[in-house]
Amino acid sequence: MSPFTREHTPADIVNIYPKASDLFKKNRIDFCCGGDRPLGELFDEKKIDESMILHQLNEEYTDWKTKGNESPSWDSVSNTELVDHIVYTHHAFLNDELPALGQFVTKIYRVHGANHPHLKELHRLYNELKVELESHLIKEEMEVFPLVKQYDREPSEELCQRIHEANGGLEEEHDQAGDLLKEIHNLTNGFELPEGACNSYQITYKRLAELEADTFQHIHLENNILFKRI
Repeated sequence: MSPFTREHTPADIVNIYPKASDLFKKNRIDFCCGGDRPLGELFDEKKIDESMILHQLNEEYTDWKTKGNESPSWDSVSNTELVDHIVYTHHAFLNDELPALGQFVTKIYRVHGANHPHLKELHRLYNELKVELESHLIKEEMEVFPLVKQYDREPSEELCQRIHEANGGLEEEHDQAGDLLKEIHNLTNGFELPEGACNSYQITYKRLAELEADTFQHIHLENNILFKRI
């Protein structure tokens, strides 16, 4: 029997086999914001070749396991440890990368915008994403995550309710950020460089792809693991 079937959700699969996220991204299968829907629904909706994806997924997973890899045991870490991982890994990445990458997005728009009109829209989308994510990080670190850590120390129904109230809107913000990343992906044709792209152009697209990958993993950890525990 194959490890994964059309009944599994992308979120559950990525929890077990993290590298599945690469296959899902390649085929535009959402594993973070909409990761709780069965694969079968997504295959039918997107008209994706189900047998091909499942065959590749299960073949890669079997090979990965044969090499001695183990699924990450997020279930064995506390909420506090998971919060610290999110903050020191994914939030730290965004705090450094958002302003730095923004300079490159602005630079290629200024230099190449006349010949590549889509860069105007890329500039707008990126800056909207930057504002969205920066305000989101502050809300999590100042309001939500301290309550999650307190709940680890002093669990109570009252504190759980306060977390849900503070958490109100965060998943919607995740959806908005995910939608903006998808728009950027589509606008750039999957970060496909135009012919003769200069070094700055190449760096910008490479870093946009890295930003997309890290943010999707970041949202997955929050939506599908951390917030489902509380």
